[in-house]
Amino acid sequence: MEDVLQTYHRPYDPRFPVVCMDEASKQLIADIAVPLPTKPSHAKRVDYESARKGVCNQFVLCEPLRGWRHVQVTQRRTKRDWAWCIRELLEVYYPEAVTIRLVLDNLNTHTGAALYDTLAPDTARRLLDRLEFHYTPKHASWLNMAEIEIGVLNCQCLNRRIDNAQTMAEEIAAWEAKRNADAVKLHWTFTISVARAKLRKLYPSIED
Repeated sequence: MEDVLQTYHRPYDPRFPVVCMDEASKQLIADIAVPLPTKPSHAKRVDYESARKGVCNQFVLCEPLRGWRHVQVTQRRTKRDWAWCIRELLEVYYPEAVTIRLVLDNLNTHTGAALYDTLAPDTARRLLDRLEFHYTPKHASWLNMAEIEIGVLNCQCLNRRIDNAQTMAEEIAAWEAKRNADAVKLHWTFTISVARAKLRKLYPSIED
């Protein structure tokens, strides 16, 4: 835990950006009856009955200190999908960064081995040489600031029925562009000293 908190409180350095990464699943839901449009006398009316159209995955990346985020919509969340997402992060969005300090949770797909299973060995090694992994503890994924970004995304963009992955990707892209243009940053106040006070029962009792 303290490793993640210490990473968050490093001074901003574009050569060594701190990027948070998390995943979210979204149910695709279609209307069965056509919704009635808004009128002066009443709001839009939607029939409660709906049809499930499957599930898609979102890889959510954000750099809290810069106010940047990117969401990649995929059909699945396999280690190959994750590897391609990480390659895009390094080569497209951060080609000049020396090392990305990547905060993520302990899923079995979030490993360097996933890069080797997906890409040529030389490419996997080159990408891993520019990554520094900082894993959140088990049952403490709330320490990942990408979860905050997921919550905002769900409230501002995905709080309605969307029935296909293409439309979802387009809606998210528009949300992402606006939020990045505004350079919305995340302000993290949970420090190591606060953690030691609030979670003191989790620390071992050791007397000097």
